[in-house]
Amino acid sequence: MTLIVHHLENSRSQRVLWLLEELGISYDVKRYERDRKTMLAPPELKLIHPLGKSPIIEDNGTIVVETGAIIDYLVEKAEGRLGPPQEPQASQRYRTFLHYSEGSLMPWLLVMLVIRRLGLLGRPAHPKVQAMLNQHLDYLEAELSGREWFAGDQFTAADIMMSFPLETARHRAGLDGSRPNLIRWLDRIHSRPAYNASLARGGPYAYA
Repeated sequence: MTLIVHHLENSRSQRVLWLLEELGISYDVKRYERDRKTMLAPPELKLIHPLGKSPIIEDNGTIVVETGAIIDYLVEKAEGRLGPPQEPQASQRYRTFLHYSEGSLMPWLLVMLVIRRLGLLGRPAHPKVQAMLNQHLDYLEAELSGREWFAGDQFTAADIMMSFPLETARHRAGLDGSRPNLIRWLDRIHSRPAYNASLARGGPYAYA
């Protein structure tokens, strides 16, 4: 049975498609569109998992949710390819950024999204939230000052995890040419053949 990705447009699940392309694992895509008024996932996803969130994968009867857990599952399925490097410090950086993506950076990007949607009501909070995001972006810019990839000299699944928050940061949180290391990193991931193959499989993606 072919692995199935339940893929929501313009969402974290784009990273799962990309990883599958990098690993060369065969898969099918079941694509879902957001509600045009609420921008939430459609109720059909709750038929797959009670939370009704994407990404979800199905693999021979096993259902896996949460992007980080899916990344771990697929790396293990591929016998460790694109997983933590052998070198201890690089391995620790891999694990840090695998979890930092969703645990530290994405919450602030979601707050910024809410503030922007509030319009005038959100303006008083904007400077404080932007200041916190700037702190994160400065940290990440410094991290890439001496290496090309987040874990070390080699591309890993940690880079795939970091893609969605940094793409959205460029879209709505002030990431621009003033942080050249991050922009060059985005250019590198966007030039990868597997990244572009995942876009072809997943459909339109607003943040590429």
